[in-house]
Amino acid sequence: MKHSRRYNTAVETFDRDEEYPVDEGVMLLKQTATAKFDETVELSVNLGVDPKHADQIVRGTVTLPNGTGQDVRVLVLAKGPAATEAEEAGADYVGLDEYIEKIQDGWTDVDVVIATPDVMGEVGKLGRFLGPRGLMPNPKSGTVTSDVTKTVKEMKAGKIEFRVDRYGIIHSIVGKASFEPPELVENVKAFVSTLMRMRPPAAKGQYLRKVTISSTMGPGIKLDRSSVVK
Repeated sequence: MKHSRRYNTAVETFDRDEEYPVDEGVMLLKQTATAKFDETVELSVNLGVDPKHADQIVRGTVTLPNGTGQDVRVLVLAKGPAATEAEEAGADYVGLDEYIEKIQDGWTDVDVVIATPDVMGEVGKLGRFLGPRGLMPNPKSGTVTSDVTKTVKEMKAGKIEFRVDRYGIIHSIVGKASFEPPELVENVKAFVSTLMRMRPPAAKGQYLRKVTISSTMGPGIKLDRSSVVK
């Protein structure tokens, strides 16, 4: 694979085979994030699980202490008092029938979809539209809820959903390159600590195998596993 001159220059500034303490890794990331826009910081964590087995799937949510740095667009599918609560809590879009119709016509210009339990019978028909995009409301991810106010505020504040892929890797946003180093370090530790608490009982051997941090246009930097666990 061919990389840009900027990328190759960044790679030369550190040893790609070395695992750096999280604070050093974050500093290296900030030095190599030289694009003209505020690059997103992503964490990739290789876990010792086999996602082919249902009892080894790692899936959940975490609220990053310093947020993601992104403007999260929230759609709440609800009616009656719950819809009013969602509007007051700051949801970007609130409604039911009109948004069900829009989604069926191909509209998915949101980051999170929340639904109340009483409308899931109607929302269920959206599975083939929202499912492939990871937007389908789900009780396990906290996006099917009666507490609309709390959920909307959490999502706006930086609560994110994650799920292990078929290779046993979890990818997640942990901030922006413009964040201060301590803010990124705290977000990384909060995310990894959440994964550690969610270790499936069926997972054998080493659970946390590799942790890598990278910016949108930058190279991956390996982090020392012991330094990212609170």
